[in-house]
Amino acid sequence: MNASTELSRIFLHDARTNPVAGDVRWSPIKSLWVFTHALLAVIGGAMTLSLDAVAIFVIITATTLCLGHSLGMHRRLIHNSYECPRWLEYSFVHLGVLVGLAGPFGMVHTHDLRDWAQRQAACHPYLRHGSTFWKDAWWQLHCDLHLEHPPSFRPEQRIAHDPILHFMEQTWMLQQLPLALLLFFVGGLPWVIWGISVRVIVSVTGHWLVGYFAHNSGEMDNEVLNAAVQGHNVKWAACITMGESWHNNHHAYPGSALLGLYANQADPGWRVLNALHNMGLVWNIVLPKDLPHRANLRPLTPRATQGTGDKHLTDCAILKALS
Repeated sequence: MNASTELSRIFLHDARTNPVAGDVRWSPIKSLWVFTHALLAVIGGAMTLSLDAVAIFVIITATTLCLGHSLGMHRRLIHNSYECPRWLEYSFVHLGVLVGLAGPFGMVHTHDLRDWAQRQAACHPYLRHGSTFWKDAWWQLHCDLHLEHPPSFRPEQRIAHDPILHFMEQTWMLQQLPLALLLFFVGGLPWVIWGISVRVIVSVTGHWLVGYFAHNSGEMDNEVLNAAVQGHNVKWAACITMGESWHNNHHAYPGSALLGLYANQADPGWRVLNALHNMGLVWNIVLPKDLPHRANLRPLTPRATQGTGDKHLTDCAILKALS
């Protein structure tokens, strides 16, 4: 790759369009979704606790967060940082829907609006996790922001009229049901509680929690000049987020499929992507070196001044020996 595949989906209506003026309003549907799964997780989780149920929780959570949220929703659908067969993209995006945050268009819209807002000189505290800890938790988990003069969201043709993505969007909450039925058939109610509700509430709450810290505290290698908020690297969350918590890196190089740039930065999602590349299932993977120069990016540490590390795609020794 020698060019960025970043797309602009946010468009200004007029001079009044801005990410500052707006009201945070309670969202009954969003709140009910979170509260229901939280209640089932706390009460049902305690009543059905078992080793096999916890194992199912760990397996499905890791799968949906890695293949779904990180590789499917974020690195592919949102940032187009690699290419793959359509069937694989649908599979990954479906796993991303199962995380329980939103449908594909909801995820892309929320992400792109937040990215656009954070790159401005100022934005609403909702869009930069700029309020107090508990207030931000309430806002992000139970409320929506209604901007007075919002921009337009126009997804690219490739996804704008895709019937499968639209089906996932319209039924994103219901997408848990087929998995729930399978879990009930195989492992009974404990597997349903731990494989659905415990997993969803942990994933949704964890997504907010890491996002809060990633915009408020942690190490920084780069500064985006004149931005409303900076991204921070949250080292302790690197493995459980599949590399997504290297958020200062992501603010600096948003189109890169590699998030853990340096040798001591674990990025499980990248390792999986590298393996898929070796299997011929993904290609045209975007690295920081492929992205255009950003004049507003200022390095803060010696390693950032020297570059973006030396991580690159590597061959699998086993596959190479078999070929």
